[in-house]
Amino acid sequence: MNGTGEKKQLLHLVFGGELSNLEELQFRNLNELDIVGIYPDYASALVAWKSKAQQTVDNAHMRYFIVHMHRLLDPQN
Repeated sequence: MNGTGEKKQLLHLVFGGELSNLEELQFRNLNELDIVGIYPDYASALVAWKSKAQQTVDNAHMRYFIVHMHRLLDPQN
């Protein structure tokens, strides 16, 4: 909680795209990345990630990721 009584935001980005090959993390086309959204906590980002991952389960090259943006914005914490 922060000083105003609100839960602290720990921002998370969910995005994905098609990989060039399954051996490395190289996207086939950066212009076609799917930016799912930014979420206020890991739990809600995980729900979004699972949904998108399930929708693309038939494409082995499609991968979705959760980025802990709060760690990038405030690396001291």
